[in-house]
Amino acid sequence: MANAVQSYHHGDLRSALIEAATARLSEYGVDSLSLRKLAEDAGVSRTAPYHHFKDKSALLSAIAAKGFSDWHTAAKRIFEQEDKTPQARFREFVHEYIGYAADNPEMYELMFGRTIWQNQAATNDLKDVAFPCFQFQVTMTRYWQDKGLLPNNQDALRLAQVTWGTLHGIARLLIDGIYADSSHIEEMCDCAADLFMQKQP
Repeated sequence: MANAVQSYHHGDLRSALIEAATARLSEYGVDSLSLRKLAEDAGVSRTAPYHHFKDKSALLSAIAAKGFSDWHTAAKRIFEQEDKTPQARFREFVHEYIGYAADNPEMYELMFGRTIWQNQAATNDLKDVAFPCFQFQVTMTRYWQDKGLLPNNQDALRLAQVTWGTLHGIARLLIDGIYADSSHIEEMCDCAADLFMQKQP
């Protein structure tokens, strides 16, 4: 947790705490998180985290917000590669989405799982990051419709939801260990991309 402590000494305790909490989440899972353990990891007093997070739910929302922010940045990077064809960008998006879930299973579970959303525990700060992230997917979907990649006779919002639902399903199969062979996942990603980009009559 040296980086977190270093950040703290530079005055940004909240970011240091989120960094330390993200590291703990990745290594030990969501059940290992608590404000007390977080204080120990970051090398601060037990009361320090409470100045930034009123409870564990607020902490979890802050971690998930970081995950959405990181993914949104990655999605924009893929989408804005003007040197690549729209087809190549769409295929890369599919692979990167599944890759993000595979590389960050605990974060992905927190971002999209029931811990936050089913319990209606999302903070406004989390919603302010998560909702624009999905709205960007709608924007990308509309662009790919305009380019003739995706069916333009479907509502962009509904198509984005179905596309995301498909990718989310593949991600869950991977995270849950149902498909552990990475070659299967690669083939499934290509199959999904091909199906969605199937030329419409």
